[in-house]
Amino acid sequence: MTSSTVPGNNPKQLLRGIGFLGIAVLALNGVIGAGIFALPASIAAQAGPWSPWLFLIVGVLVITIVLTFAELSSYFKETGGPVLYTSTAFGPLVGFSTGWILFLSRMTAFAANTAAMATYLGAVVPWFGDGIGRAVFVISVGAGLTYANYVGVKDGVRTLAIFTFMKLTPIVLMILLGLQYVSPDTLFPGSLPSFDDLGGTTLLLIYAYVGFESTTIISGEAKNPKQAMPRALVSTIVMIAVLYFLIVLVYISVLPDADGSQTLIDVGEVLAGTAGGIVIALAAVFSIGGNLASIMLAVPRLTFALSEQRLLPRWFGEVHEKHATPANSIVFLGVLGTVFALTGSFVWLAAASSLTRLISYALCIVSLPIVRRRANEQERAEAFRLPGGYAIPGFALLLCLWIMFQSSTDAWAMTGALLAAGLVLYWFARQRPSVRQAKT
Repeated sequence: MTSSTVPGNNPKQLLRGIGFLGIAVLALNGVIGAGIFALPASIAAQAGPWSPWLFLIVGVLVITIVLTFAELSSYFKETGGPVLYTSTAFGPLVGFSTGWILFLSRMTAFAANTAAMATYLGAVVPWFGDGIGRAVFVISVGAGLTYANYVGVKDGVRTLAIFTFMKLTPIVLMILLGLQYVSPDTLFPGSLPSFDDLGGTTLLLIYAYVGFESTTIISGEAKNPKQAMPRALVSTIVMIAVLYFLIVLVYISVLPDADGSQTLIDVGEVLAGTAGGIVIALAAVFSIGGNLASIMLAVPRLTFALSEQRLLPRWFGEVHEKHATPANSIVFLGVLGTVFALTGSFVWLAAASSLTRLISYALCIVSLPIVRRRANEQERAEAFRLPGGYAIPGFALLLCLWIMFQSSTDAWAMTGALLAAGLVLYWFARQRPSVRQAKT
């Protein structure tokens, strides 16, 4: 589908250098970051031996959202993802609002995870955990990822692939070593768990799967995105659900008496002593690094797409002459995320970041009927069409709405304030003349 994008004045366009595996790696790292190293303890404390199965059940629920995004992505081949879906369906204001709140949620995640990465590394090398050492590390991570993506999308994907290998290898080894602790009673528990806070537990589990949406943003640099994007999204989320199941199963089997304070590092120490704990701590560092690399690869394309549609100032849409990357948007995210990570200012945004993501999910889901209707016959024939009419998107929308209304009043107020601030940028961007107006 041809979006309503207004052509820019860029002499070069983004290069299509990301294949199926690159898309899958981006999706995997967008989802798996720091959370998996802390979530097993939190969920196990509430659900006990049912924890692995809860991860699978919630994965099945989340797949309805992913499937909806998979169909939406099959109608577009341009950069922008959610921005394109919602602006095509509801116009530029809704498109901007969706893109802006997604940018905020991912930028604050970049800042928070960079700080968390320093904390995990500090457990291995204390100098990096505080003071000057922490500052040096945070700046180095921000600068390194910014440079890798600035000089070319392929370098960004290579960086992401390295992080993926370095984090998955120790986790897979931990699973293989830990399976010997699994018993039939652990795998198939008896009595059902009781929850003091079902909504809070579900929120934790849902957030273990969010982040996949960033993958759709890079369609403009993907090879054959209409076919590759849906397949990569769905297959990656299924793989992540199975991986979560096995990780949590090993956790509760190796630490059956865990009180909620233990992490996967403690599992590593039980399996392989101090060295095992260090290896898992380093895996956490690389896991967070992969998440950061996926954010740095995808999110600048979001502000780039907003600029291309005259929803942000033209500066964000500049393409580098030599490297054919959205250079200014990459630098903007790198600098802003690093500053927030250094100052800790991201804390006041954290309450709204999860809510903003859910709002963007809901907006994308309700855009699907309009996108379907506006697609031409060939686009419908080529699209990844969901079975059952609107049953799957309908369930996904209800799920998003239920989770959204678990959020606090403060989160809603903060989201409104952040959206209002973004609308100021939107107003300035809309004042610039279109290409057609400039020529007359």
